[in-house]
Amino acid sequence: MIRILIASLFALVALGLGASADTRDVYTISNIEVDESASTLIEAREQAMASARIKGARVLIDRITLADDRMAAGGIPIDAALANRLSAAVDVQEETAGNGRYKGTLAMVYNPRMVRAHLDSLSVPYVDTQGPKGLLVPLADSAGLEAAWREALGTGRSETLSPFVTSNSPGYSAFSDWMEISPEASAMGARRGILADLSGRDGAWRVTVSTVTAAGTEPVGTTSYAQTLNGAVEAMLSLLDENWKRTSVIRSGERTPATASVRYTSLAEWNTLRGALARSPLISEFRIEAIARDGALVAFSYAGDPPRLQNDLLQRGVSLSENDYGWIVRSAVSSSGEP
Repeated sequence: MIRILIASLFALVALGLGASADTRDVYTISNIEVDESASTLIEAREQAMASARIKGARVLIDRITLADDRMAAGGIPIDAALANRLSAAVDVQEETAGNGRYKGTLAMVYNPRMVRAHLDSLSVPYVDTQGPKGLLVPLADSAGLEAAWREALGTGRSETLSPFVTSNSPGYSAFSDWMEISPEASAMGARRGILADLSGRDGAWRVTVSTVTAAGTEPVGTTSYAQTLNGAVEAMLSLLDENWKRTSVIRSGERTPATASVRYTSLAEWNTLRGALARSPLISEFRIEAIARDGALVAFSYAGDPPRLQNDLLQRGVSLSENDYGWIVRSAVSSSGEP
């Protein structure tokens, strides 16, 4: 028991580091292009940094809020002073400087506490918790187009609300279920599948997106037309993020206290279940009341109703059920998830 408790403490530290890394991903805006000229190189560089802070802040605000909420607030204007207050660090990805001109590509990191405080002051709801990592499966009408689509997608994305890794295995289809996808997904640390079916032609590409979990396949939607495959990637990411925000945004401060028994067969499974509970945007005040070799008692508060919470957790590979003694949390993707 002592060894289990010590191991769990180490796992808890690791979980905290993981959550911090997720937050940094969301609050990092990369590939910001700047090109500024001034009487001196120092002035040009300062102008470029100020411009990057403003551009990045706008991308970040759009990333974690919904357009209709921004509109309801009368817009969220961002000037140099606000962008400077929200920013925390800058990383130079690429730069060329000389003769009073600074040109480069920058990555800006923003301060979560400051951004949240600003949005709270405007009463604008936001979602800055990432969804479960997905195994993205590129689909197309032909092997050649599927290969081109996979190349455009790259290996994956982490700086998004819907992070994913791209599947390396051909042979999937629009009818592939979780049983078929889960071996590769588990090997790549993904908790769900994302089917991205590309259709169209040069100048008019569309992507039909569905998510796949142990509960089945759920359609997300179809993107608008994009002129290029890279544009189709961005449209797909916007669709996934928009869907995640709409299902996760919390508009009420009301929370319901709850306790649940967590059942697991290994320390690794316990870490996964605890991580899913701690990272859910609907859950707050998560704490461990008791822990043993094959189970734990946890307490938390949640927003919304139980079906919404069940759906959110199922997207993370976690089953939330109820019996005569209360809520039971199990893995939805392992043998312990069976009733």
